[in-house]
Amino acid sequence: MEIDLWAHEKEARRSGFSFIAGVDEAGRGPLAGPVVAAAVILPARFENTSIDDSKKLSSRKRKDLYKNIYEHALSIGIGIIDSREIDRINILKASLLCMRLAVRNLCPKPDFVYVDGKFEIPDKMNQKALPHGDALSISIAAASIVAKVSRDNLMERYHIEYPQFGFNKHKGYPTRSHRTAVKEFGPSLIHRRTFKGVRELCEPVRPL
Repeated sequence: MEIDLWAHEKEARRSGFSFIAGVDEAGRGPLAGPVVAAAVILPARFENTSIDDSKKLSSRKRKDLYKNIYEHALSIGIGIIDSREIDRINILKASLLCMRLAVRNLCPKPDFVYVDGKFEIPDKMNQKALPHGDALSISIAAASIVAKVSRDNLMERYHIEYPQFGFNKHKGYPTRSHRTAVKEFGPSLIHRRTFKGVRELCEPVRPL
């Protein structure tokens, strides 16, 4: 049965909400780089049948949809949490904080937010967590595309600074070639030092 990706947005509008956002993040699993979140408010008349969970789309398709979303969205907010903060507070807390930042960067502000995943973001707002929301909500699906393309663009820039790791190809995810490079060259400044595959190669911090 085909899923109506507008069903949740329609339900929110029937409840009296006007500016309905979806928020999602990209980059929970990589060994390096930031986690990036996007929040998107789409107009009620927005039509694009190609929008879907970003993981189901090719890189070229994501980039095309990214441009289309930016052309038509009422508002887009981005949040970025770097690897040092991820190491300090853990990836789950960093992902939720990142999504909160993305929502706070929206203008106009949303009056209801659909959050991808099992957890609501730590903020006082009208919101609902939707597990697998990127396959259930048009707003979250759009946010997943914006977050993924935004993060990929950042990792391609990091590749210029750290070409030995191949960030332009794997975007920091734990591929065999990436793990091999970390063992050969050691962790870079953007590697997540609390993640398995990196922490074993980090020198212990000596007390002052």
